Amino acid sequence: MINAKLAVKSHPNQQTIVKLSEKVAFGGEELVIIGGPCTVESLEQMEIVAQKLSIASVQGLRGGVYKPRTSPYAFQGMGESGLEILARVRSHYNLPVVTEVMSISQIEIVAAHADMLQVGSRNMQNFDLLKALGQAGKPILLKRGLAATIEEFVMAAEYILSHGNPDVVLCERGIRSFDDYTRNVLDLGAVAALKQITHLPVIVDPSHAVGKRELVAPVSRAAIACGADGLIIECHPEPEKSVSDARQALSLEDMVHLVDSLKPVATAVGRNISEAIGAGFKPAPIFCAA
Repeated sequence: MINAKLAVKSHPNQQTIVKLSEKVAFGGEELVIIGGPCTVESLEQMEIVAQKLSIASVQGLRGGVYKPRTSPYAFQGMGESGLEILARVRSHYNLPVVTEVMSISQIEIVAAHADMLQVGSRNMQNFDLLKALGQAGKPILLKRGLAATIEEFVMAAEYILSHGNPDVVLCERGIRSFDDYTRNVLDLGAVAALKQITHLPVIVDPSHAVGKRELVAPVSRAAIACGADGLIIECHPEPEKSVSDARQALSLEDMVHLVDSLKPVATAVGRNISEAIGAGFKPAPIFCAA
């Protein structure tokens, strides 16, 4: 029994709906698909991504601007200039944005530019950050820690809920194991368990779970089949040139094909994937080469 007063279901049919935008919400019949690169690299890159995804059945845009890297010498993200790129593309293509926040000091500026604030796996038990996010006024995407138990994961969400923010989406992104063939081990059993334990929406990050682009599509379909409320997937205009996590990034074409392949699986489990937000919407390009 998990001793969480707010995150645990009070009755079997309780389900929280978390709005990403006026038209996009987690936890209902429609699945939410979020796509984009690991890291914001330029306005041109993000516009290419947004153009492609806005006319596919993708409801949100991801891109990191503050990057927690294992090595202190690796690219740490564009910071505030990256946020400005995300905000510009978000407005132009009508795609809500999800991006990571790493510290309390970043919350205000990230919240001013993004629709949802992500807590990465390394910060799942950064309790001071979780408490502050309880007062952020924006939905929170909480990723499971590298070696967190299901109870620890739910209790991390409880910190955010107990400090005033009811809009939390849980994200299973794989846990560490003795096997290094995949980057992590995707725990789909945890997805099914969380759907029974908690009323919060649960999505899956297949990219970080498997770390190899050729495995992303099959585990994405498996995630939807076992009850996930959506997916957050890495894709890039030129995957091999991505400044981080290149090996797991899909091409934009493969991303579109993957989303199409999810539709019959969604139908089979009584869910659906909405039409493209940008269908029939063809804004003029915002990037102009110098």
